[in-house]
Amino acid sequence: MLELTISHWLYGAFTLIIIITMVFRRGVVLPTLLGTFIIAWVYKGSIVDGFTAIFNANLVAAKELFNIFLIITFMLALLNSLRDLGADRRMIQPIEKVMVNGHISFFVLIGVTYVISLFFWPTPAVPLICALLVPAAVRAGLPAITAAVAVALAGQGMALSSDYIVQVAPGLSASSAGIDQGLVADQALILSLITGIIAISLAYVFYRKNIRDKNDPANDEELKTLQNTKESEETSEPSEDTHLTKWSKTFAVLVPIALLAVVIYMMYEKLVSGRMSGLEGGDGAAFVGGVAVILLLLSTVAFGKQRALDYISNHITDGFVFAFRAMGPVIPIAGFFFLGSSDFAGEILGVEENVPALLFDLVESTQAFLPQSALLAALSVLVIGIITGLDGSGFSGLPLTGALAASLETSSIDASTLAAIGQMGSIWTGGGTLVAWSSLIAIAGFCGVSVMELVRKNFLPVMIGLVITTIIAVFFL
Repeated sequence: MLELTISHWLYGAFTLIIIITMVFRRGVVLPTLLGTFIIAWVYKGSIVDGFTAIFNANLVAAKELFNIFLIITFMLALLNSLRDLGADRRMIQPIEKVMVNGHISFFVLIGVTYVISLFFWPTPAVPLICALLVPAAVRAGLPAITAAVAVALAGQGMALSSDYIVQVAPGLSASSAGIDQGLVADQALILSLITGIIAISLAYVFYRKNIRDKNDPANDEELKTLQNTKESEETSEPSEDTHLTKWSKTFAVLVPIALLAVVIYMMYEKLVSGRMSGLEGGDGAAFVGGVAVILLLLSTVAFGKQRALDYISNHITDGFVFAFRAMGPVIPIAGFFFLGSSDFAGEILGVEENVPALLFDLVESTQAFLPQSALLAALSVLVIGIITGLDGSGFSGLPLTGALAASLETSSIDASTLAAIGQMGSIWTGGGTLVAWSSLIAIAGFCGVSVMELVRKNFLPVMIGLVITTIIAVFFL
């Protein structure tokens, strides 16, 4: 049996403290920084190494999350440059015809997010959707926080938890369980749809009373916050200049076509050519970000050739300030949970051999105490999946839940179902609906809402959905 050290117990204690702190709606930066310091100090036996680990943990987290900061920066800069031209309103006018009110907007966001996220993961889908659809939804009366809930549940939750097109998640689960990948993928698709339908339905029931009338003045106020604009800026003042009107119309068409072309190209690479181009995950976000930069260059030059050099610098600077102001507190939180993963602990602690896996060792040590009942076994795999998802990746715990599924298989429930249940718990948690240090921060950043508030809004619908889905899987699948 795995022998736990004092460092393991300290990590478990601080993880519990962090969870309890979140439940009471308090900031968790202080306990994460303190926990990183104490755990590293005890593990290395040196207070100097404890100081070093705090810095290293934050540096590792910053490097891992910086791609999200960049995509927020460039997309926000693009949105602000489009507002200079007045193209942002022209661009979303066709969408407004569909989003006639906040209620319809909620489900339009869900449908589009789910379809796009299935093909190339939610990370590159978020900037596309938040740039084009969320402003229209807010103008129609859907609060930005509710729009963020819709995008998170449909993309980071329902689409990513099945990963039915790219199939990275089913592959990890199946290989660890020693079973056919197709079986896990099919089960995961069914369970993800059940969980998603339940969570989305509950979210709509819980938050529908907050949806405003389309003509409510609060919509415009929230839209200004969403787009991070300043009414006092000269570049944000509306203009009837013929030159700007021409370019406004041009970019109102060019930007949606360019972003649509990105979607079509990525779908073509996946479905028609059959090549795994690398655009399904993080590189997809880089592709979208690169296209945004070129559009930013063009729109800034169109606004004013002589002033383009200053304007583009200002837009990018504003984008970085917004990204770090909104997402900065997430870095120390992520650093603490990266310390619990063997993938990052070596770099944080400065060790190359026998790298600890504090979080996963704690989970693995409970295997001997898991019950033999099919329902209890399934719920246990779900809980372990949720716990492993606390590191914010959603995927790193899949080998453990897959292996556990194989060991707990009985005549009442097979390994593929258990592996899919573990996959649901891990990805719905760490993939971006229940932890603030995951890619959920990108959704919160683009929607201009608090990432911690978004977590709280998602919590009950997702947890209820996961528990009900697990019960259905045991008795009906």
